[in-house]
Amino acid sequence: MRIPVGRREQPTRLLSSPWWRGAAAVAAGALPALAFPDPGLWWFAYVALVPWLLFARTAPTARRAALDGWLGGTGFVIAVHHWLVPNLHVFLVVLAALLGLLWAPWGLLVRTVLGGRPSAGRTAVAVVVVPSGWLAIELVRSWEGLGGPWGLLGASQWQVPPALRLASVGGVWLVTLLVVAVNTAVAVLVSGPPARIPAVAAVCACAVAAGAVWLWAPRPDRTGGVIRVAVVQPGVVNGVGGAERRFARSEELTRQLAGQRPDLVVWGESSVGADLTARRDLADRLAALSREVGSVVLVNVDARRSDRPGIFKSSVLVGPGGPTGDRYDKMRLVPFGEYVPFRSVLGWATSVGEAAGEDRMRGGRQVVMVLPGGEGRAGLRVGPLVCFESAFPDMSRRLARSGAELLVAQSATSTFQDSWAPAQHASLAALRAAETGRPMVHATLTGVSAVYGPGGERLGPRLGTDESTAAVYEIPLARGTTPYVRFGDWVVYGALAVLAAFCAGEGLRVLRRPAPAPPAPPAHTAHGSPARPGR
Repeated sequence: MRIPVGRREQPTRLLSSPWWRGAAAVAAGALPALAFPDPGLWWFAYVALVPWLLFARTAPTARRAALDGWLGGTGFVIAVHHWLVPNLHVFLVVLAALLGLLWAPWGLLVRTVLGGRPSAGRTAVAVVVVPSGWLAIELVRSWEGLGGPWGLLGASQWQVPPALRLASVGGVWLVTLLVVAVNTAVAVLVSGPPARIPAVAAVCACAVAAGAVWLWAPRPDRTGGVIRVAVVQPGVVNGVGGAERRFARSEELTRQLAGQRPDLVVWGESSVGADLTARRDLADRLAALSREVGSVVLVNVDARRSDRPGIFKSSVLVGPGGPTGDRYDKMRLVPFGEYVPFRSVLGWATSVGEAAGEDRMRGGRQVVMVLPGGEGRAGLRVGPLVCFESAFPDMSRRLARSGAELLVAQSATSTFQDSWAPAQHASLAALRAAETGRPMVHATLTGVSAVYGPGGERLGPRLGTDESTAAVYEIPLARGTTPYVRFGDWVVYGALAVLAAFCAGEGLRVLRRPAPAPPAPPAHTAHGSPARPGR
C-alpha cells in the first residue's frame, strides 16, 4: 500500500508547529513514569527516553533544544508526581515548570553530541556524556528543598536482581547511568546508519558490565542469623478521634502477636499522636503490650514534645518498662507537607493544598538504636528512618556505616491511598537494602508495607492498602559492607568529572576554531575606483 505524500508529511508539519512540538515534548518527558510502580513496566525504562532524546537531537536550534529539554522535564515531574494533584492542585504545574528548567541544559547537551549525523566517535562520547548530564540533574533535584530524590530513573529497577547488584556497587546512581546509556544508544540506532555499530557496541557493553557485576560483585554474607520482626498496619482510620482509634487498633493487632515471639514490633509513622512523657497512660499501655508480646515495640510519635518547643516526628523504642530512651527525631522534612519553605512569603500555599499549618521541627542527628536485653535478640542494632527519608541513599548508607544491622522505615501515605505513591514508596526500601547489604522493613499505617532481605529481595507477603493486619517476617541478617557503603557516591563524582572534561574539551574546540576571514576588499575595474565605484 502506497501512502500519499501529503499523509507522510502531516506528522512533520505538526511537529514543525512550536505548539504541537511543545505538547509532544511534554508527553515524551512523561513516558518514563510508566516504568515506576504502580504500572511497574520496569523494562520500558530502557527505551522510555528515546522519543525525548530524538526531539532534542533534531531541534533546529540550540534554543529549541533547551526548550524541548525544559518541556520534557516539566512533563516528567508532573507524571512522576501526579498523585500530588489533590494536595497541590495547580501549584504542582508551577513547581514542575520550575524543576523542569533543570533539563534545559540537558536538551542542549543532547543536541550538541547527537545532532546532525553523529560519527562513531561522537556516539561513543554521547553514551557517556548524556547519562552523566542526566545524573547531574538527579543530583540537584535530590536536594530536600526541591522535593528530594523521588522518581530517580534507576529506582524503576527495584525488582530486577541484576540492577539491585549494580546498586550494591554504585547505588541507585549507577543503575540510572546504565538505563540512560541504553536509551542513548537506542536513540542513535533509530536515527540512522552512520553510528549504528558503536551504538550496538554500547548496548553490549552495558550488558557485559551488568553481567560482570552480577558475577563478581561481593554478595552479603548471610551469617548473622535470623530475626523475627512484626509489622503492624492498622489501616485507614479517619474522622473524630482518629489518633486515639488508630492507637487502639494498633494495640489490638499487636496483642494478636502474643505467642509468636517476635524480636521487634514496628508501628507506622504517626502511630502515636501524643508525647509519651506527657501521656503516661499511653506509655503504660505500650509497656504492657511489650510484656504481653515479649518484644520491644518501635512506635512513631507525631506530637508536641514536653521537653523541647515544637512538633516532632520521632521513632521511639518502648520495652517492658516503658520507653527505653532510644529516640530518633526526623531530620528531613517534606516541603509543602511538613513545612513550608519561606513561610512568610509562601504561606499562602496552605490555602491551596494540604501543607502543614505549623512547621515540624527537625532532629539533629541520625541514631542507631540497640534492642534492650532480656528475651529475644538483645543487642540488635536498628537504624530508623521516617517517611520519605527512605528515598535518600546517603541516610541509609550512613546508618549502615554506623553499625546498623536492620533498617526500618516508618511511613504513612494514607493521604495518597488510591494512587501510585504507596507502591512507589515501598519499592524504595528494596534499593536501600541492596545498596547497604542490610535488610529493611517498610512499615506503614495504611499500606503498602513490605520487607526486603540484604540483597533487596522481597521477603514474605506485601501488605496492601486494603489491609488492616499484623504480619511476622523472618529476616536473615548479613555481615560485611557493600562497595557502595564503603566508597559512597563515586558514580556521581565520576559523572561530574565526565561533564567537566566534556565542557573543557568543547571550550578548547571553540577557541581553536579559526576566526572567520575578513571580507575581501572590492575589486578594482577599468571603470571604477575604491573612492568612486562604477566610474
